[in-house]
Amino acid sequence: MSATPIGRIYVLRHGETEWSRDGRHTGRTDLPLTEKGEEAARTAGRLLVTLRGADAPPPAVWTSPRQRATETARLAGLEPSAVREDLVEWDYGAYEGRTTPEIREEVPGWTVWTHPCPGGETGAEVAARLDHVLADAGQELAARDVVLVGHGHAGRVLIARYLGLDPSAGVGFAFDAASVTVLGHERGVPRIDLLNAPGGLVEPPPPPADRH
Repeated sequence: MSATPIGRIYVLRHGETEWSRDGRHTGRTDLPLTEKGEEAARTAGRLLVTLRGADAPPPAVWTSPRQRATETARLAGLEPSAVREDLVEWDYGAYEGRTTPEIREEVPGWTVWTHPCPGGETGAEVAARLDHVLADAGQELAARDVVLVGHGHAGRVLIARYLGLDPSAGVGFAFDAASVTVLGHERGVPRIDLLNAPGGLVEPPPPPADRH
């Protein structure tokens, strides 16, 4: 990150799909939004305007190529400047489309944070590609905000990596469908300004201490 960043990173998770609603792990499968997900994406767009300010200069907008992310960006009123494969969701391998209770029938106590996904990605592999996203975003923050439109588990890893934590620390950050997380800084030190905000939020968070 730049020593004196001006912008912040706004992380928007895609709206609800049938699989996210039902708790089915959705990595590579390309699903559309539900009607509820579409409306939530529009609401999230209004939240982003509130958080950034109506007069803020256009941000860099990067989105995952999955339609649930690109459609969320469109409905939120965002114009992507890049579609990035490194923003895709965790690859769950053999566990694609399955719920945690189903997986635990075979692997007791399984979670994506503590156990492998056969044929899929490790947490370290997810973190490595998201580190590239954060490095590129850090270059943009010297001049403007960055909006990242992506997914649940990958988004939580990204939050952890922004703070310099291991990818498994993502378990500690909620990130619901169509919610917004704001990654800011205090005198150049990364911090979370807002976490998992629903689209109905209408008040922006207070500014960093060094912006008074």
